[in-house]
Amino acid sequence: MESGRPGPATAGLPVARLRWAISLFFALDGFVFAGWVVRIPAIKEQIDASPGVLGLALLGVSVGSVTTMLLAGRLCRRYGNHPVTVVTAALLSLSVALPPLTHDAVQLGLVLLLFGAAYGGLNVAFNAAAVDLAEAIGRPILPSFHAAFSAGGLAGAGLGGLLAPHLSPQRHLLLLTVIGLLVTAFAGRVLLSAPVPRRPDSAATERAEGTGTTPRGSGTDRLRLFIVVYGLITLCTAYGEGALADWGALHLSADLHTGPGMAAAGYAVFALTMTVSRASGTWLLERLGDTAVLVAGGLLAAVGMLTGALAPQTWLVFLGYALTGTGLANVFPVAVGNAGASAGSQGVAVASTLGYTGILIGPPSIGFLSEAFGLPTAMTTIAALAALAALLGRLVHRARLRPRDTPA
Repeated sequence: MESGRPGPATAGLPVARLRWAISLFFALDGFVFAGWVVRIPAIKEQIDASPGVLGLALLGVSVGSVTTMLLAGRLCRRYGNHPVTVVTAALLSLSVALPPLTHDAVQLGLVLLLFGAAYGGLNVAFNAAAVDLAEAIGRPILPSFHAAFSAGGLAGAGLGGLLAPHLSPQRHLLLLTVIGLLVTAFAGRVLLSAPVPRRPDSAATERAEGTGTTPRGSGTDRLRLFIVVYGLITLCTAYGEGALADWGALHLSADLHTGPGMAAAGYAVFALTMTVSRASGTWLLERLGDTAVLVAGGLLAAVGMLTGALAPQTWLVFLGYALTGTGLANVFPVAVGNAGASAGSQGVAVASTLGYTGILIGPPSIGFLSEAFGLPTAMTTIAALAALAALLGRLVHRARLRPRDTPA
């Protein structure tokens, strides 16, 4: 433990309480972000922005997130994952109430820079805290935290859909602020009172946190290469998540001519299967191992997305979306967990930054490709990148098994 006291890493606090506290922050992140997303149409009307101008303003979230993630990794190393988690969660809860107070796209973009910075920092900090706990107890529990994020997103979107006809954006998002601050205060007390859990024999963590010695030369370069590869795996996975979220429903309505209800249900199937699969991720990892889950998940998502993109019948598209959600669900947690186990919070920051880049480039890439080749063909790129993630997972596993003095 960082306190220097001997004994188990979580002796001062029951593991279950610490795990629930971190899970609450994951759920809060998904809940707040989904609550904001469902009010974007109302905010567009409020500031009287064209779709193009609104798109530029919404880039504030992306720019703020990406530019903050690597900085958050350094802050976590200096101040600890738990304090940074609490501070960024409070900042996220406060900043979500600001968009209804804006009057033009410039103000909205500046506000969303702050919102995105808090969102990016929180994602790095709580993933690093989750990796610490998983390393300390020796169990692959990271998928369960991402299941909490998915569940929080479903709850936030559902509540937003219920409240949107009855509450103004200002009151709705202010309610999210209140809920967010209450959850932060409750769960934050647990995190701030807990020492950072650390497995005593975790040399990788010691190197990342600066308490050990990192070998110079090829060993350091090898570690950096592993982190980048894990980051590319998260990028491939996040590309699919972002693209399917924005284009999955449109594919059903435009190409298969379904009604709006069926189109929305298609994405709901994807989100639900991803949540369920993540909830069972620890069980799968303990029985199959992280490489098998990563490789099989990528291949399953590739098959599912080919089916979802090219099938001529609605039920087959739904089946494809379900297989894609099941396959992609645990690839991101496994890759982030391995990056964090290798290089601590900075490894999490690099993998998360590349992953969020995938979310950014996915939707516009599908849009550009659909102009040239049609939406079904464009969506097959999700399958291609899922297969690439599986290949990278297999290659990095073989590279880790190779002795360091053997040329790659």
